[in-house]
Amino acid sequence: MILTIAGKELRALFASPLAWVTLTVMQLVIGYSFLRRLDDFLQMQPQLVRMSSPPGATELVAAPAFATAAAVLMFAVPVLAMRLVAEERRNQTMAFLFSAPVSMVEIVLGKFAGLFAFLLVIVALVTLMPLALAAGTRLDYGLLAGFAAGLALLAACFAAVSLYFSCLTVHPVAAAIGAFAALLGMLLIGDVAGDGLKARGWAVAAGLAQVLSPIRNFEPFGRGMLDSYAVACSVLLTVAFLALAARQLDALRLRG
Repeated sequence: MILTIAGKELRALFASPLAWVTLTVMQLVIGYSFLRRLDDFLQMQPQLVRMSSPPGATELVAAPAFATAAAVLMFAVPVLAMRLVAEERRNQTMAFLFSAPVSMVEIVLGKFAGLFAFLLVIVALVTLMPLALAAGTRLDYGLLAGFAAGLALLAACFAAVSLYFSCLTVHPVAAAIGAFAALLGMLLIGDVAGDGLKARGWAVAAGLAQVLSPIRNFEPFGRGMLDSYAVACSVLLTVAFLALAARQLDALRLRG
């Protein structure tokens, strides 16, 4: 049943003009950033050839493109997720899912999986940009895989948070605004709290604050590091908001 719901949501996204517009705008922004960095990289070639171990295209071109993609996703995912539950509640079609022989967890996981599959398409398109340079330069494929994995984890966090806010209202636009505000607040609180607690010597509390900052958990991947704690924080944040979404749906079902 999870796969059935996921397939339905994925088809709905590909049939939505808003999703295509969002995808187009994202590719334009990320593509522009990628081409600008590529142009800078080509102009830096005379300086790079004089260095003993110069950074390559992966560090100077691919890494900034993935950083741009991470920032753009914070705006795009709430827009893509806003209709997942809110629109069904507004159209009064959520009652069909509530009456079906399926649990609230399966509904949440199905909708999350459909959105995440669409976001993986975006991650794949971003990854193809630096891969297009493989014929003309040497790429660090391990580092590139780390960038893609980090961006996928970040997209999962954003999708879980946005799905939860879609469960809170019948107005999709309000769900998108609420999700974006929450993601921005988590970014600011995670950075400020983490730095402040670390400055006071409270390393454990600063580490716990990192759970609330998806972007901070993405940063080690951008530096070419596989940080198991950052991965655990991302997974924990995703699971927590999926659980909150399932609990909210269950409360809605009980209220009728």
